Amino acid sequence: QVQLVESGGGTVQAGGSLRLSCAASGRTFSSYALAWFRQAPGKEREFVAAISRSGGSTNYADSVKARGTISRDNAKNTAYLQMNSLKPEDTAVYYCAAGYRFDGNVGSTVAEYHYWGQGTQVTVSS
Repeated sequence: QVQLVESGGGTVQAGGSLRLSCAASGRTFSSYALAWFRQAPGKEREFVAAISRSGGSTNYADSVKARGTISRDNAKNTAYLQMNSLKPEDTAVYYCAAGYRFDGNVGSTVAEYHYWGQGTQVTVSS
């Protein structure tokens, strides 16, 4: 089992940047693919980015592909999401999620991830 705690959210002006962190507990962090999802008020939770167990493979939603970078440090049990050129439509609660993997799969659906953090609010003002 793994517990996840997000941090780094806040309010930023359009065009700015944020780096979200996801700290995980447990000794088998490197056995989990990690992902970031977000949920805006009145909308469904949507995929943002995912990274494989080793960090060798990544997957991005088209809406953030050119502006976001997901990474992980298995020695520190931490994953990151760097978001640049932020837009008001990026405003949402951002969730870190983990899914146990036997391979390098980096899926993009909610059902593939079984452990979730409590979320961190990102607000982008215009």
